[in-house]
Parts: sequence; structure tokens; C-alpha cells
Amino acid sequence: MTEKLESSSTRELIAFRIDGREFCVDIMQVRDIRGWTPATPLPHSPAYVRGVINLRGAVLPVIDMATRLGFKPTEPTVRHVIMVTQVENQIIGLLVDAVSDILTVTEAEIQPTPDVASELAKTFVRGVLAIDGRMISMIALDHVLPAHESLAA
Repeated sequence: MTEKLESSSTRELIAFRIDGREFCVDIMQVRDIRGWTPATPLPHSPAYVRGVINLRGAVLPVIDMATRLGFKPTEPTVRHVIMVTQVENQIIGLLVDAVSDILTVTEAEIQPTPDVASELAKTFVRGVLAIDGRMISMIALDHVLPAHESLAA
């Protein structure tokens, strides 16, 4: 019985890198990890939307996570990857530098976003993990696309 309680309080997260920084998302939101594929731009889309790609016959919008988080835009190479994620009822691709790790953490290890962070930073960062000398920000994928925006084709 104790083992069940302990296992229910752990979470698996996928860690990835953007511009030399580490972030993570809940593994249950990640559907696939694919190599970089050039995206077809969409007219009048926000700067962080790279465009769309064909994913097994479906149109997949691709978000440049560096741009979305306020860093310089990514110049994708063959080493970059697209994390195919499910955000609420929508499947979107997240362009990141690389996937680095799968982490198993307890809720207690996820520290709140510091109060010195801006409100916008707190919108995207659900918490911070300090693991093995690394600082990893946990991204709130449900805030990657604002509620009023939809990329459905």
C-alpha cells in the first residue's frame, strides 16, 4: 500500500533544451519526438508559429519554443527536434534544440516559480526543479497558445 501512495505522487517529465537552458513538460502530453522538418509558413501568424508540417496526413502546427518563451528565434538544423504534444484537444509541434532526459520526480521536488519572476514568466513556468546541479523550468503547455488563439486548419 505504501508503494502505491509513493508511485502516485511521482511524475515523469521529458527534459529538453532551448538556447542552452533546460525545460521540461509532463511526459503524458508528449505523443512523439521527430527530427526537424521544414515548416510551411502561415500568413499573418504570430512570430512564434514556424508554420505547419504534414504528420501522417494531418496538418501539424509547429511552435518555435525559443521565440514563444522570449528568446531569440531558432535557426533549425538537422539536430533540432519537434516534440509532438497534446495541449487540451489540439496536437501541436514544439521546435526545441534537443530532448535531453526523462525525469521521475515527486511533487515535493517541484518548487514554485520565484516571486521575482514576471507575471508572464509565471504564466509559462509552472515550477522549477533543482536536480543534480541543474535548474529545469517546468513549462505549462496549456499556456503555450493563448486561449483566444487556435491553429486548427
